Amino acid sequence: MDARTTKAKAAPPPPPEIPHALIESSAKRDRLLASIALIAGIGSLLALPFALRAGAEFFMPVTAALVVAITLVPMLEWFERRGVPSRLAAGLCIIFFILIAVFAIGSIVLPAIDWVALVPERIPRVKAELDPVLDLYKAFDKFVDRIFSQITVFPDRGGRTVTLETPNSLGGLLATSAPHVLIQLFFSLLVIFFFLAGWTSMRKKTIVSRGSFEGALTTARVIQQVVDATSIYIGTITLINVTLGALTALILWQLGMDSPIMWGGIVAVLNYIPYLGPIVSALLLFLGGLMIFSDVWTAMLPPLIFVGLHMVEANFITPMIVGKRLTISPLAILIALSFWSWVWGTTGALLAVPLLIIMKTIFSAAGTPDIAGFLFEHGTLTHVGDEEEEKDSADVDTPQGAT
Repeated sequence: MDARTTKAKAAPPPPPEIPHALIESSAKRDRLLASIALIAGIGSLLALPFALRAGAEFFMPVTAALVVAITLVPMLEWFERRGVPSRLAAGLCIIFFILIAVFAIGSIVLPAIDWVALVPERIPRVKAELDPVLDLYKAFDKFVDRIFSQITVFPDRGGRTVTLETPNSLGGLLATSAPHVLIQLFFSLLVIFFFLAGWTSMRKKTIVSRGSFEGALTTARVIQQVVDATSIYIGTITLINVTLGALTALILWQLGMDSPIMWGGIVAVLNYIPYLGPIVSALLLFLGGLMIFSDVWTAMLPPLIFVGLHMVEANFITPMIVGKRLTISPLAILIALSFWSWVWGTTGALLAVPLLIIMKTIFSAAGTPDIAGFLFEHGTLTHVGDEEEEKDSADVDTPQGAT
C-alpha cells in the first residue's frame, strides 16, 4: 500500500450537502420573524404618541428633567474631578439650575403680570391704531362675501352662538394651577438630583456589564457622545439666546419701551423654539409696541429690530459657533417640532431639538432601521455615521505630532 492510498483513506469525508428546501425554509422563517418585528415596531411607534400624550403628567416632567440632567452632567463631572462627592456635586448643580430658573421667572413672569393687567386699559388705543388695517380687512371680507354670494346661494339656517368661559382673574388662574405646577417642578428636581447623584456609578455599571470589550467601548462612546452633543447644543444655544435677549432689551430700552428686561427674556426663551419662536416674539413685540407708542409705524420698530438681530444670529452667529457637527436637517427639526408640540404643547416644542439630538446621536451609533433595505434587500439596520465616527475616533486616538 503506497502513501497515496494511505492519504486517500485518511482524508475526512466531505460535509453533507444541505438541502435547498431547508435553506429556503430557514430564509422564509427569518423573513417572517423580521416582518413580525417590523410590524410590532411600527405599531409601537404609532401608539407611542398617544401614550405620551395621555400620560403627559408623568412623561413630560420626567423627560424634561432627564434633558436638563444630561445638560448638567459636564458641571457634575467638573465638581467630581475636584474631589466633591457625587451627592454634594448634584446638589450644587440643582442650586445653579434653580437660580437660573428663579432669575428667568422674576424677569419675565412678574413684569408680564403687570402687562396683562394693563391690557384692558390699552385695548382702545390698540384698536384706534389698528383701525386702518381693520377697515381694509373688513372691506376685503365684504368683497369676498359678495363674490361668493353671487356664485352660490345657501339657505340661512340660523347662526350658532358660541360662549367662551374665561377665568375670572389672573390670580384665580394662578391659584388653581400653581399647586399642580409646583408638584411637577418638585418631582422634576428630584429626578434631576437622583440622576446626577448616581450618574458616575450608573455609567460605570452600564459599561462594565457589557459582555465584550468592544461592546463596553461602544457603550462608553455612545454615552459620552449623547452627553457632549446635548450639553454643547443647549449650552451654546443658551449663550446665544441670552446675548440676543440682552441686545434686544438694550435697544428697546433706548427706544423707551417699558419692561425691556421682560421683552429680552421673552425673546431669549422663545428663541429655543426653531422657526415658530421668533415669529411669536415678533408678534408680541408688535403688540407691546402698539400698547406703548402712539402710531403703528413706531410700534413696528421693536419687531423689525428683533427680526434683523435674529437674521444675523440665525444665518451667521449660530452656524459659526455651533458648526457642522450639530447640523440637523430643517425637515427633521420641523417634524420633531410639530410632533412634540402636538404631544406636549409649548414644553414639547422647547424639548423638540434636544430630544432630536439625543435620538440622532444614538441612532448614528446603533444604526437606524433600514426599511428600504428590508423590503428590497436583506438589511435591517443602516449605519450612516460609521465613517464619521471612525474618522473622529482616529483623530482622537492619534497622538500629537504623529504623522
